[in-house]
Amino acid sequence: MRLKPLLDITMITTPWFALPPVAYGGIEAMCAELVDGLVELGHRVTVIGVGSNGTKGRFIATDDSPAGPQRLGNSGPEVLHAARAARVLRSLDSDVIHDHSTVGPLQAGQRQAPTVVTAHGPVSGETGRYYRALSDTVHMVAISRAQQAQTPDIFWSGQVHNALRTGDYPYRDRKEDHVLFLGRIAEEKGVHLAIDAAREAGLPLTIAGSRNDPAEQPYIEGELRPRMGDDVRWVGEADRRTKLELLASARCLLFPIQWEEPFGMVMIEAMACGTPVVALRRGSVPEIVEEGVTGFICDHPAELAKAIGSLDRLDPRACRDRVHRHFDTDQMAAAYAALYQQLCQERPRSEPAAHMTPLLH
Repeated sequence: MRLKPLLDITMITTPWFALPPVAYGGIEAMCAELVDGLVELGHRVTVIGVGSNGTKGRFIATDDSPAGPQRLGNSGPEVLHAARAARVLRSLDSDVIHDHSTVGPLQAGQRQAPTVVTAHGPVSGETGRYYRALSDTVHMVAISRAQQAQTPDIFWSGQVHNALRTGDYPYRDRKEDHVLFLGRIAEEKGVHLAIDAAREAGLPLTIAGSRNDPAEQPYIEGELRPRMGDDVRWVGEADRRTKLELLASARCLLFPIQWEEPFGMVMIEAMACGTPVVALRRGSVPEIVEEGVTGFICDHPAELAKAIGSLDRLDPRACRDRVHRHFDTDQMAAAYAALYQQLCQERPRSEPAAHMTPLLH
């Protein structure tokens, strides 16, 4: 098949949040950025989503309103969204389908166009087994090299880091005397370690994050509440404006994760604002943070406070420059477009694809 310079791309998002999301919604935020980046490259992008459209692509809704965070994990919205998306797909002439839903990829074997699936979260346990079961009908994309390394038995068609539009983030080189934790209030995120490190370093900590998961209540009561004090401010879940103000003003973002997180979006959000990251060496952290330049990577929680005390050695401009060079929407869109072009060349899906070059950024 002759390679088309411009493609007809169909982007299927989730039923949970609109594009872009108002607050929570990491997958949807990534999708919105990718759609706009692909359109700016000249490709024709049709988005199958829910609610209203905030992207530059053509939009077809499977439902008038998003299901919302209260229904996350409920199979009903996913199944209905997949069924309606399948009907829409039959009316489209797609060169490639990028499916971010959970149920939708099950239909990839019946689609004429290749289906790309980005592994947005962990690829262990049931999720990993699901991706392995899909591997002969979809093209898997990892969001970090760390994620690929955790599951070498899954064939990965490529690897593309998530990204953001650097210019949408406010840059500040003069910081205030507080450090920040921004994310889910969960044990695996290491919020208690952030409190301990900030206190030992003698700086107040601002915690911004939701605590809606009932399963985390024992952790909150047992580990966090006893640590609270005048030097810890818990502001709850931050809207975008508040989040950007906090990211830009903090002396650093604390990211003491306790699991192999495949990609910590908040790290590049902080660096885009000129704010360095102090993190533990887990998951994708070494791919994102440049040690001694855009932050400090620690091997043990006891090292975090000392790293906070060394922040004056870092240049805020270097943080923003790294995001612009490596984690901007333009790079992500170009990488996905190159992968789409590869997949649109005629070749049986069952043919070994060792010649396909992973897209490493």
